[in-house]
Amino acid sequence: GDGDRDGALGGALRGPRHPRESGWRRVSRTPGGFRAAVLTAGGLGLLRPAPGTWGSLPPVVLAIALHVAGTPPAILIAAVLLLGLAGSIACVRFGRWAEAHWGRSDPSSVVADEVAGQAIVVVALPWWRFTESRLDGDVLLWCGAAFVLFRVLDILKPPPIDGLQSLPLGWGVLADDLAAGALAAVAILAASAVF
Repeated sequence: GDGDRDGALGGALRGPRHPRESGWRRVSRTPGGFRAAVLTAGGLGLLRPAPGTWGSLPPVVLAIALHVAGTPPAILIAAVLLLGLAGSIACVRFGRWAEAHWGRSDPSSVVADEVAGQAIVVVALPWWRFTESRLDGDVLLWCGAAFVLFRVLDILKPPPIDGLQSLPLGWGVLADDLAAGALAAVAILAASAVF
């Protein structure tokens, strides 16, 4: 969900919370631990402020790590797509459970949709241009642009993206993020053709 507009955790976690306990450990011990862990991207959706922004990081971090490790662009893109697919499946498969568990539609702690949407933008980056396996200014600039562009579109939800949230169950949680990711990807592809 777009947690940047709603920072309240609500009744997401039950029971006492130890101050040193990580988000992942808290999630894995809650009822529905696996589902909660997947939907919150390993607990990133429990971080405040801006859980949607935290939840958008995994595809970017994975792509940068694979690039620095010398992974060929085709394999990097496939890995990021698989991560996005996993986020998509989690939203649809566990959407009804998430709404019941968190007591609202599109709960802010659910960030698997941000993972899915951000993955679309990351695969649109011009990975073939980055010939050296290192973290340089070009890689950071393109990844930063993709990250920010997706977050802005996901938060603002310009039409027709905003209307997709009314779809039932996990589809409404997911579809607006996929649309924001697709729109951001088109902008990235256009920019990469010009620059």
